[in-house]
Amino acid sequence: MLNIKSSRLFISIGVLLFIASTNLHAAGKTAERGNNGAVASSSLIASEVGVQILKEGGNAIDAAVATAFAMAVTHPTAGNIGGGGFLVYHGVNGETTTFDFREKAPLASTKNMYLDAEGKVINNEIGPIDHFSIKAVGVPGTVAGLELAHQRLGSLEWAKLLSPAVKLARQGIPITFKLHDDFNNQRRKSWFGKYPSSQKIFYKDQGKPYLVGDVWKQNDLANTLERIQSNGKEGFYGGKTAELIANFMTANNGLITLEDLKKYEAVERKPIKNNYRDYEIVSMPPPSSGGVIISEMLNILEQYDLNQIGHNSAQYLHILTEAMRRGYADRANYLGDPDFNEDMPLERLLSKEHAVNLQKTIDLNTKSESDPALFAEIYESDETTHFSVVDKEGNMVSLTYTLEFGYGSHIVVEGAGFLLNNEMGDFNEQPGVTNIKGEIGTPPNQIRPEQRMLSSMTPTIVAKDGIPLFATGSPGGKTIINTTMQTILNVVDHGMTIAEAIEAPRIHHQWLPDITTFEKRGISADTQAIYESYGHKIRTRNSIGSAMGVYRDPETGIVSGAADSRAEDSGAAVY
Repeated sequence: MLNIKSSRLFISIGVLLFIASTNLHAAGKTAERGNNGAVASSSLIASEVGVQILKEGGNAIDAAVATAFAMAVTHPTAGNIGGGGFLVYHGVNGETTTFDFREKAPLASTKNMYLDAEGKVINNEIGPIDHFSIKAVGVPGTVAGLELAHQRLGSLEWAKLLSPAVKLARQGIPITFKLHDDFNNQRRKSWFGKYPSSQKIFYKDQGKPYLVGDVWKQNDLANTLERIQSNGKEGFYGGKTAELIANFMTANNGLITLEDLKKYEAVERKPIKNNYRDYEIVSMPPPSSGGVIISEMLNILEQYDLNQIGHNSAQYLHILTEAMRRGYADRANYLGDPDFNEDMPLERLLSKEHAVNLQKTIDLNTKSESDPALFAEIYESDETTHFSVVDKEGNMVSLTYTLEFGYGSHIVVEGAGFLLNNEMGDFNEQPGVTNIKGEIGTPPNQIRPEQRMLSSMTPTIVAKDGIPLFATGSPGGKTIINTTMQTILNVVDHGMTIAEAIEAPRIHHQWLPDITTFEKRGISADTQAIYESYGHKIRTRNSIGSAMGVYRDPETGIVSGAADSRAEDSGAAVY
């Protein structure tokens, strides 16, 4: 058994990363600073991979591609090639764009596919089949999205960017305390145990557990990554990997076919842009709800002097809650895949006039009511991951991707070594059924073949005078939008550093259920009592989200990377 310190050094040498020449900072309140580039992610090893690519002359897109593939090896809870996500880019020359690689519903999907004869969601021995079955798997998009971004904006050879991930999978990575605890969670063990293809990846022979410090090798995944390295997108959506996926689906009554894989395409989309005070917010358009709703909420909040009101005071938190309530209400009612919902009122939702009208309905002394007769919010898993990149020139990438649940469906494709998502659960699985329990059946996000499911992922870049200033984002399901927004407010309105902005205590409200979530740390009991006097109900949890950010000083060129201490195994790497 290797100890953690020595095994990390072994892995770093194996992928030609030298810790001695790279400033690293595990999560904390002080950002790590450098002059030439930074990567902040939920995996310190993957952040090192991204920085090494920057050192070798790669740009922010190159580093993002390499980091994403590395995280498919080192951060299996959400790093992936079997899921999907979104990438936002802002060049120092002013160019902005986004890449949508959200998963799609298979061609065999129907809007009532998860319902019994009485219109209720079918349950198996684990849970509802829209999340807990092979039929919950959407057509993966990650590989197609990363290739499209690289073709458009990358500079180094594709094969070079895959090399670190291949080596990490082939040579192995050390089992950390987090990986050990994840693999040995009793509920997760039972889920993995239902598929021999998963059991053999996450446990030793006879189901024996990996111990902290053991080297975890993933040879099937290495082979799959090598096919992608040699053939790009075709190495995943065609050839042997596609056959492995399709055959596995057939053998296990899944829906994805060779035709589904062949037809999948990532999409480059025009970003959502919005001005907040003197800053420009550049974020993801639908099928992500993040860019629209964060812009709507910021437009409401722009009408208040938040700095004067005071960071995380009761009045401040009340105003934030009311903005959140209105933003998430619009999210539920209007947003979905733009390729299937041509009449989404984006211009109105993003307008300053709409925000003024909403702000007029906010009472500074009393909470509003969330009417469950209108619409509710469907559950969306917290287990996503985000990373941010800035290169020497100042180009920035903000990327969020996911498998939905932590470890997705918990189903590994036999012979291919990677986990499949369970993103189909993000659709409105009961058309027309909306209630206070959280079911939502509004039309924009109902299941249709080849439709992308609505998402809360909110990769965002904040610019000033046309120059990217900082990139941020977070995992956290429905909490993502609010986490990202509060990070932005902390920098713009309260003058915090990127690390301070990420570490500050957060709240979350999403219209329904009509309860505000507070983190257990950082907000005093007196403040909570005053907040409750406005009529709000509070519940607490240990943490909300885990933001990852990079910042570049436009005058000095100094870059900062900050990884949220809420995320175990995370870290920022700079040089």
